[in-house]
Amino acid sequence: MLRTHTCGELRPEHIGQTVSLCGWVQRTRDKGSLLWIDLRDRYGLTQITLEEGVEADAVRETARQLGREFVLSVTGKVAERYSKNDKIPTGAIEIRPEKVEILNPAKLPPFLIEDDTDGGDDLRMKYRYLDLRRTPVRNNLMLRHKMAQAVRRYLDGQDFIEVETPVLIKSTPEGARDFVVPSRMNPGEFYALPQSPQTFKQLLMVSGFDRYFQIVKCFRDEDLRADRQPEFTQIDCEMAFVEQEDVLDMFEGLVRYLFKEIKNLDFPTVPRMTYAEAMRDYGNDKPDTRFAMKLTDLTETTKGQGFPVFDSAELVLGINAATCAAYTRKQIDELTEWVKRPQIGATGLVYARVEADGQVKSSVDKFYSQEELQKWKAAFNANPGDLILLLAGPEAKTRKAASELRLEMGRRLGLRDPNSFSPLWVIDFPLLEFSEEENRHFAMHHPFTSPKPEDLALLDDPKTIGQTRANAYDLVINGVEIGGGSIRIHDRAVQARMFSLLGFTPEEAQAQFGFLLDAFEYGAPPHGGLAFGFDRLCSLFGGSDSIRDFIAFPKNNSGRDVMIDSPSPIADAQLKELSIKTDVVAK
Repeated sequence: MLRTHTCGELRPEHIGQTVSLCGWVQRTRDKGSLLWIDLRDRYGLTQITLEEGVEADAVRETARQLGREFVLSVTGKVAERYSKNDKIPTGAIEIRPEKVEILNPAKLPPFLIEDDTDGGDDLRMKYRYLDLRRTPVRNNLMLRHKMAQAVRRYLDGQDFIEVETPVLIKSTPEGARDFVVPSRMNPGEFYALPQSPQTFKQLLMVSGFDRYFQIVKCFRDEDLRADRQPEFTQIDCEMAFVEQEDVLDMFEGLVRYLFKEIKNLDFPTVPRMTYAEAMRDYGNDKPDTRFAMKLTDLTETTKGQGFPVFDSAELVLGINAATCAAYTRKQIDELTEWVKRPQIGATGLVYARVEADGQVKSSVDKFYSQEELQKWKAAFNANPGDLILLLAGPEAKTRKAASELRLEMGRRLGLRDPNSFSPLWVIDFPLLEFSEEENRHFAMHHPFTSPKPEDLALLDDPKTIGQTRANAYDLVINGVEIGGGSIRIHDRAVQARMFSLLGFTPEEAQAQFGFLLDAFEYGAPPHGGLAFGFDRLCSLFGGSDSIRDFIAFPKNNSGRDVMIDSPSPIADAQLKELSIKTDVVAK
């Protein structure tokens, strides 16, 4: 080994020992007769001190040649530091070097390798290998490592077996677009990269493995945002001979274990909420329950008073922004422009202030008497000093906009503390959703999700088919879907019927999923499972909104790795070998 210790290891008990350290130059400070080097590795930082008349001239001359990020080997004695630094673990000692060797010089980095860097996102992604030297980024990956180890400990303790499943699989419909891989040995045919190991984990249950898990790469060719990447990681799990409650109990245990192991937080039982309750009270199926501010339906209360916007609206929905009655007209106007942004989609905002004397003053006073406005106040349980904010329009659009407005007000009021955690199970999702554009049903979860047994009869009537509930569930924490799963269909006849409801002919179902349907004829056990978004879970624990911060080499919003310039064209000879001819059509 070139080093005896790391740069984060030495303490006062090492004083007097001769040690060797290796690392990168964080910075140098040259005061003429005194010269300091801060030497860094992944474990920490140690100060090297050189003094005129103490260290050899040759050593001091080498030290003066150093620049940021030079790779060094330093051998010397550990000494007590005169001016101690209590902000770092090694701040009580320093090294008085006998030898300084430059192992590799370095060009000046394009941005500062500091906690607070001057590099923008694009620049840091291009030089990701340098960005990974920064302490916050390194700490993110260390957190990811600790979480992966904790997941394995918990699941191993619950008799789960880690099994790897194929990466080159068959392309199947439903879900996001597949990434496809040409087969040289089978010209004109393609593999797909797995969106998840869904069918394989079900086959493992048919195989009798009983409890399976895998920390696995998944691939989806979809539009990207902060919490999406074309390749991402799941904690993928499946259990046989279980019902929904068994799965929820098992993986609630995993989440509670992770919070205890990683953040030393104890959680009571995770509460449950139905999909219908989540949509009614929060406007989306992944509610942030760190704060209240539930949505209130004021549709019937506001009708018939001559205000055209409310009278013609399919839905009038609002929130009580407690303590915000003092908002100025400028603040209200700014909030109105915010809800009218295309991402939110509202056409306007109506407000009503509850005055200190209990009277209500609104932006539509000429249409509503004080008696009517008091009904608003009662519906929202509003108190003096509160601000009622209302949106109106088509039901789905208004519910989405009201949900976004609630989250924005929660943010502005400081109610979305990243150090506070509010986990929630959302259950009883619809089994199917109908696409007006394609005039057919789609599986809301995936085609292998079983309906609630008590709702099976609803599938027989076109009028009630949309009311069928799924044996599906999501784990939501702080408004982020962390994981989702379901009890699966394990009967061939029920699975074939599900494919039929989704528009597959028997021949198409057999061609795409015949291997699974056939397996169900050989004694498939009842089974179900769940997959956690591991990247999302890491970002939640790390207090970040973006999963990119917890992936070693992420892609940008265009799905590009700007560091290695990928994707990129390939040689004509390689295309010919793959029996592929390209004809790129401009979009």
